Amino acid sequence: MIRALRSSLAIAGLATWLAAPSPAGAAPPQSPAEFDSAFAEIARAKGTAPEPARLRNLFALQWRLAMQQSPESATYNGFPEFNDRWQDLSPMAIQQQKANLRRTRATLATIDPAALDADSRLYRDLFDAYLRLDEEGAAFPSEHLLLNQLQGPQKDIAQTLGLMRAMTGRDVEDILARLDGIPAVLAQSTALLREGALKGITPARITLRDVPAQVLAMVPDNPARSPLLNPLSELPAAATEADRSRWRARAMATLTNQVYPAFKAFHDFVAREYIPAARTNLACIGLPNGRAWYEHRVRLITTTDLSPERIHEIGLAEVARIRAEMEALKEKSGFKGNLDAFFQHLRTEPSFFHGTGTALLAGYRDISKRIDGGLPRLFGKLPRLPYGVQPIPSYSERSQTTAYYQPGSLTAGRPGNFHANTYNLRMRPKWEMEALTLHEAVPGHHLQIALAQEVEDAPEFQKHAETTAFVEGWALYAESLGPDLGLYSDPYSRFGQLTYEMWRAIRLVLDTGIHSMGWSRDRAIRYFLDNAGKTEHDVVVEVDRYIVWPGQALAYKVGQLKIREIRSRAEARLGSRFDIRRFHDALLARGALPLTMLEARMTAWIEAEAR
Repeated sequence: MIRALRSSLAIAGLATWLAAPSPAGAAPPQSPAEFDSAFAEIARAKGTAPEPARLRNLFALQWRLAMQQSPESATYNGFPEFNDRWQDLSPMAIQQQKANLRRTRATLATIDPAALDADSRLYRDLFDAYLRLDEEGAAFPSEHLLLNQLQGPQKDIAQTLGLMRAMTGRDVEDILARLDGIPAVLAQSTALLREGALKGITPARITLRDVPAQVLAMVPDNPARSPLLNPLSELPAAATEADRSRWRARAMATLTNQVYPAFKAFHDFVAREYIPAARTNLACIGLPNGRAWYEHRVRLITTTDLSPERIHEIGLAEVARIRAEMEALKEKSGFKGNLDAFFQHLRTEPSFFHGTGTALLAGYRDISKRIDGGLPRLFGKLPRLPYGVQPIPSYSERSQTTAYYQPGSLTAGRPGNFHANTYNLRMRPKWEMEALTLHEAVPGHHLQIALAQEVEDAPEFQKHAETTAFVEGWALYAESLGPDLGLYSDPYSRFGQLTYEMWRAIRLVLDTGIHSMGWSRDRAIRYFLDNAGKTEHDVVVEVDRYIVWPGQALAYKVGQLKIREIRSRAEARLGSRFDIRRFHDALLARGALPLTMLEARMTAWIEAEAR
């Protein structure tokens, strides 16, 4: 899973775009009027400027606009211009964002695809696809769903600040300005959540049980230990002691006089008003216009036209197939007992668990380094950006999943990070560690995302695209590459890989079951426990994740199955001429693509290789 900072509006593609230089070296637009003029100028240039140039100017302009509207995403992607502010969550700003989508599509419609070269046409088609999905999604008021146990101001504020580095005096001033702005973020968030509750647009109440404690974790009794101060732990080396003292005093005064009262008021609102008002049903179809909303989410996440019912059927078939492989591997291990007993053995045998968080992280780092050495056997091109292994922050570990990847940035000089959960070590078995490292680090998320950032001729929106079916499908496919990299040498680690594949197959059943077919939370938890060796805490966390992120869990298996299908077709067509390194390089060459576009590109590649 990728832990990404997205716009609180959750508008898909645009929320991840970063600002780029303005066309022709002009001063970049800042105000709404200047953006209006810049879009109009691109449209007026039809017939007087080359179509590829107009297209690139449109990419750059929309990129800049989206990042000005979502400064957190700009920080995340390594662009510091807006590091002193937060996203405006006022009703006027939200409506303006949605209006901007329509204006951008209208401008794009003035560009003739027939006048573009093949690469420009690909990026034009991608841009159009993202815009269409975003505009379709704008019909659903997702701005009211900005809070749950996995995301919201109680997590995203600290995460954004944690990405900032106090290298210069300007950096420090930006951090201090963001501290000043936290009360406004919380006030706007409260207004959106309160309005959502009145409209019946909230997460399921059961999933919010840990959120009040998460809010209070931002404001511990000792303000010096607040996660919000982490970016000021190291101040610029060249700063005078007077400057350091002034910055520290200002930060502490802002924290205690403004931020602490705002977070405590937000805590009281969440605990006393919001959670009691939250809906008791689980399904996305329980929201206003919920069935259409869920169907949109399925299209957005899978980049296919598969119906929830068809996805549910695929999930049931995959669960049955993988369960048969588990039965065979259990027999091979010599375990005496049925599969349920084997699951219980995997969950409880003390030797399967590390004794300390330090040992767990060391284990992940060792696996990572072993994988690194084998990557040239499978890839012709490897990324320049390094990665590390870090613990999930303590303020979010209880409700967080087993692990996640946080992308780095060459622009910002920030490595990627594989974050592993060290909470309650008796839920973190050793047998899952190899598969998890392959997924979250290399050759999964880090390798794919870092390579995408390095595609030299791609527009920035595509370098940072988070097309979930591709990104998560690739990472799940990467788990199957363990044998090629010297992993899964014992039956338990191999069973761990099957457990993780089963986990993703179960997601197809549970996400559609909960959101489209009325499954209860208890039924979902029981189905999960009956078919996988995951510990009960992990299962509960996972099921609650599916409840608050409708459709997201479908991306993994749908994407992996398509990638496996394309590879099988390439192997059959090319025979002895199939080169796994060339195949992987071609698959990753243009960043994350919708599955329909990926299939078309790879079909053309296979035929070119066959000639």
